[in-house]
Amino acid sequence: MDFVDQYLGDSKKIIDQLSRPELQKIIFLIDQTRQKGGRLFFLGVGGSAANASHAVNDFRKICSMEAYTPTDNVAELTARVNDDGWSHTFSDWLAGSRLTGQDLVFVLSVGGGNLEKNISPNIVEALQYAKKKGAKICGIVGRDGGFTAKAADACLLVPGVNEQTVTAHTEAFQSVILHLLVSHPTLQKKSMKWESLRPPP
Repeated sequence: MDFVDQYLGDSKKIIDQLSRPELQKIIFLIDQTRQKGGRLFFLGVGGSAANASHAVNDFRKICSMEAYTPTDNVAELTARVNDDGWSHTFSDWLAGSRLTGQDLVFVLSVGGGNLEKNISPNIVEALQYAKKKGAKICGIVGRDGGFTAKAADACLLVPGVNEQTVTAHTEAFQSVILHLLVSHPTLQKKSMKWESLRPPP
């Protein structure tokens, strides 16, 4: 039970240390994006790509926002990797999506991208492109936040309380925070199924 207690105990520590002001900034930027008629573009690789896909579903269905992620279309993604290289996959996709200053790019990543170490260079190039287009940038990241933390208008850092579980906790808390966002009364527009079926008080 030692590992179970450690993992769950670390999760409690992370919850206590999450920046509430940074979360409020993210909520504000998403709300502003919707009010301007902008779109949400989620970027992530690996487990974060799965979280990005889940986020697209929830923001479209629950928050009535136009939302997309490049990793939902495996044919286009692999064509871009094959023809243009991994580092250009997200930036070229954003260009093809006609990214504008009205839109918001939302990064889900453990490291946040680092060109020097060749870690998630496609995220870095995408954010550089987003900056050129004047789009807002948000992120939920781990470790020191990498390039995402430096480029973002609002970036929530999942505190690294245990070096052995940085990836597991970061990707798990991406999902926790994304569900917090779509449940927030400022952003939620439609009831979720089971909540809509609750009996009257």
